[in-house]
Amino acid sequence: MKAGAGGGAVTTRPAAKPGRSLVWLQGLACGALATLATPLAVLLGVLLLPGLCVLLIDRMPGKPVARTMLLCGAAASVTPAWRLWDHGLTMENSLDLLSDVFTLGLAWAATAAGWLVAEVAPVFVHLLLEGTSRRRDAELRAARARYEAEWGIPPADADMAEP
Repeated sequence: MKAGAGGGAVTTRPAAKPGRSLVWLQGLACGALATLATPLAVLLGVLLLPGLCVLLIDRMPGKPVARTMLLCGAAASVTPAWRLWDHGLTMENSLDLLSDVFTLGLAWAATAAGWLVAEVAPVFVHLLLEGTSRRRDAELRAARARYEAEWGIPPADADMAEP
């Protein structure tokens, strides 16, 4: 406790962690959605189930694989959610949409495509960067050889010519 300007004791609270109230509000909004729109929550929960499972087990910081899977699955879940909204938010309509093999298969296939993109994209980026750096290295070596020949400089040692 600190003494205030008027001589009274003033209590100070530790500063709250930033973003904690936002997480609480997001949880409250999610609970309200699940309560007020249960058929929509069931539909989206089943359509996004593979991504939600990966969200629980993904240990990488930022959960990039789970985020990519959920994003692709959510893109495929927009149309079924819209159809449910148009035909009435009833559990019967929700279960009808879930019993459609094409709807469920499309959402889960999009989620699988998101997983494939998340796993394969780093390999392609690595290959692209490696190829670009090798091309640039060859260009610089050719320019060096051209300058050495033009200026009459003896070629570099064998150590420096090839790594």
